[in-house]
Formats: sequence, C-alpha cells, structure tokens
Amino acid sequence: MAATIKDIAQKTGLGLATISSYLNGGNLREKNREKIEQAIKELNFEVNETARGLKTNKTKTIGVVIPELNNVFCAEIIIEMEDILRQHGYATIICDCRTNKDIEKEAIDFLYRKRVDGIINMPVNVDGNHLKSFIKAKKPIILIDRKINGLDCDCVLVDNLTAVKDAIGILIKNGHSKIGIISGPEEIFTAQERLLGYRLALLEAGIVPEERFIAHGDYTIQGGMKCIEELIKKNPDMTAVFVSNYEMTMGTVIGINELGIKIPENISVIGFDNIEFARACKPKLAIVTQPTKKIGVNVAEIMLNRISGNPEDKKILKLQTGFLNGNSIQEVKLPSI
Repeated sequence: MAATIKDIAQKTGLGLATISSYLNGGNLREKNREKIEQAIKELNFEVNETARGLKTNKTKTIGVVIPELNNVFCAEIIIEMEDILRQHGYATIICDCRTNKDIEKEAIDFLYRKRVDGIINMPVNVDGNHLKSFIKAKKPIILIDRKINGLDCDCVLVDNLTAVKDAIGILIKNGHSKIGIISGPEEIFTAQERLLGYRLALLEAGIVPEERFIAHGDYTIQGGMKCIEELIKKNPDMTAVFVSNYEMTMGTVIGINELGIKIPENISVIGFDNIEFARACKPKLAIVTQPTKKIGVNVAEIMLNRISGNPEDKKILKLQTGFLNGNSIQEVKLPSI
C-alpha cells in the first residue's frame, strides 16, 4: 500500500500542516525539511501531482519561453533560476521559440493549456499580445532582459544604456572617433537601449553619430559576420567597433579573421558576454559582462513571491553590468600639428 502524508507525519513526529507545507513548496526550518525528505525516501512516498493540481489549482510548474536555448546568456540564467525553483518544489517547462514570433505565441498558448503557475519570458513579440491568456488569468508574468511598454508585469533587466555608454567611452578615451556599432533588431527594447547608449557617448564627447557606422544584426553568429563585413566595406576609416551581444561578437571575430584584418592593429573591438570566449580569443577580447546569476536568482525569487500571493507593486529591476578588460583595444595616436 502506498505511503501517505499521515505515514510521514508519524515517522517524523511533525504535524500534517508542516508536511503539507513542505509538499506545496512552503518555507520550513531546515531540520524539519531534512526529517521530511528522509522519511519520503525511506517510505518511497510519491506525490500524486495530478490530484494535487486539481485540488489546489496549482501544478507546481513554471513556463519559460526564450528566443534561443543555445544562447549562452539564456542558458546561464535558466540554470540559476531552475535550481532555486526546484529547491522550492517547482519544475520548469522550457520552450525555445527560435526567435520566431509565431512559435513564441504557440509556446505561450501550450504552457497556458498545461496550467503552469506562472510564465517567464524573454520576449520576441514587442506588443505583449502573446501573453494575453496569462494577463487575463492574472497569473504571474516576469520578463527577462526586455521590457514591453504598456504591459504591467515584473521585469528583470540590466542597465544596457550605461553599459554601452561606458564601453564606447573607453574607446573614445583611447582616441577613437570613427566607431561602429553592431546593434540588434530595431524593434527590440534591449537593442534600442544599447544603441541609445552608443549615441549618447558620442554626443557627450562632441562626436556626431553617423548612420553609416550603425549596422542592425539579428543576434546570431551569421548576423555578426554579415554586419562586420558591411561596416568595414562601407567605412574604411572605421577604427573601432562595439558589438552588442555574444553571438554577434563571435560572428564579428570570425568575420574579421576571414577578412585577414588584425585585432587591434587594424580595428579595435569590444564585445558582449561570455568570459570564456573572450579569454580564448587571441588577443584576449574586451567585453561587457552581464550578471546572469543575479538575473536568474532575482527572477526565481520574484516568481516565488508572486505565486505566494504577494500583492506588492510590479518590479522593474535593473542590474549593473561589468567590464572585462582585454587586449583588443589599441590607442589611436592623434596626428601631431
């Protein structure tokens, strides 16, 4: 005969309410948690998730929809938040929408039918219509990295504007004025913020931004290769380039190598994310680094807080980036008068 929570209570000496709180992801004293987990193991106790879901109207699952599962930035965030959610008894269903708006909408609808308790989304759609079912059901929605104007939900972002502004400032301090940028898709919030940081850094240094130095990629390796080839062909006077995400940074380095151009002798480069890749490059690449672990922790904690019924105002949390110095920036000597 299968074990019940009464058997666990008898074995541990704890009350049914405490056992129930554990099984539903509640906060317990560590010693009580250890007792319950040991009893579950010894009794081979299994939770009937279907029955519990029907009774509580909760499935103990969280839906996650991201643009690209093989994106390092996405993967690192997922690993961190999944660990925390699992510790609180929640499983995740992760959907990769291939940066496709239609697939993203299908994934959100699928997760709604699966009755997930909340949704975590790095949105491709910029109008928020794909999230209507969750909005109507008043289920928690957390956006990562990208904000949707007019959508009242929690967001965990990084300060993209300041990150890029500071990075361009480093190039300017090294004498560069003909600076290119490989930006993201024009409709994406993150890309808009990073491009604005680029423009502001130039303007504050007395440099007029020129459209010829701006290329819009699609956040892929191929996109980075295409953009750097276009920028170099169009701008033989360009001395430096900033690349606004990891995949396009990798594509930029590949493109530069295939063109037979040397970093930093012929062009200085600042990239985005992935410390391992930056260190593997020769020369070592200077990059903006994002706090992926902090993003994952905050997303998980906010979700758990919302599921518990906390009614506080929606949060827009903006985290600071870092900068990893490298050998990919060369000082431009101003001509002597």
